[in-house]
Amino acid sequence: MALINHRTREISFKIVYYGPGLGGKTTNLELLHDRLPPGRRGRLISIATDHERTLFFDFLPVDIGEVSGFTTRFHLYTVPGQVYYRLSRRAVLQGVDGLAFVADSHPAREQANLESLADLEEHIAAQGLTPEQALRIPRVIQYNKRDLLGALAIERMRAALNPLGAPEFEAVATQGRGVTETLKAACKAVLARLVGAPAAAASGVEELAGNEDGTTAIDAPRAAADLDAGARPDSAAAAVAGDLAPMPPPGS
Repeated sequence: MALINHRTREISFKIVYYGPGLGGKTTNLELLHDRLPPGRRGRLISIATDHERTLFFDFLPVDIGEVSGFTTRFHLYTVPGQVYYRLSRRAVLQGVDGLAFVADSHPAREQANLESLADLEEHIAAQGLTPEQALRIPRVIQYNKRDLLGALAIERMRAALNPLGAPEFEAVATQGRGVTETLKAACKAVLARLVGAPAAAASGVEELAGNEDGTTAIDAPRAAADLDAGARPDSAAAAVAGDLAPMPPPGS
């Protein structure tokens, strides 16, 4: 859920990159971190495991404007994909505002994609959300490793992983293809849920009861009411696009 910090005048959103182990989640975040201007992003934090890393960094998009006087910050996470890191994945998913599911196009990883998606649904349900609430969490699907010979057909992957028609992108994360587009769509979807949710019983940001550290956790519909929908989703996509440096040609 979105987090308002009254002291810093910021509203923060959490986007989690999910998917099977070694499918490209880490590559996505590392490339994004490299492309964003140093002054607009936080330090890339890595928590190493035996086989994979959990990564995190945050960034402030430029030119997004303010939401009732609050700036907007996005926090990006990956989760370890191996089966034995279930508790780590559940912890990272707490309070998620948006999901980017990174699927592996290798034919041998088809079952791993399905198992990871089922694992995601199980962890989301464990947070106490109703099926309707879980469906409202914005999602973006990335079909990674499209450069592989014999890669799974997009139609087959779509039918298995994206039956509800979430925004989707073909990608080769090692080359930077589809990486920026995935993030732009995720940010746009998260902000669209905030500003497009029905406003009910708006009371104003300053009237929210905050925690001792000056923060208030809110869900998207409440945020839409309390923040008066000051930003537009298209501005988020434009801001992210403006932040990310041009991709160098492969092999440069």
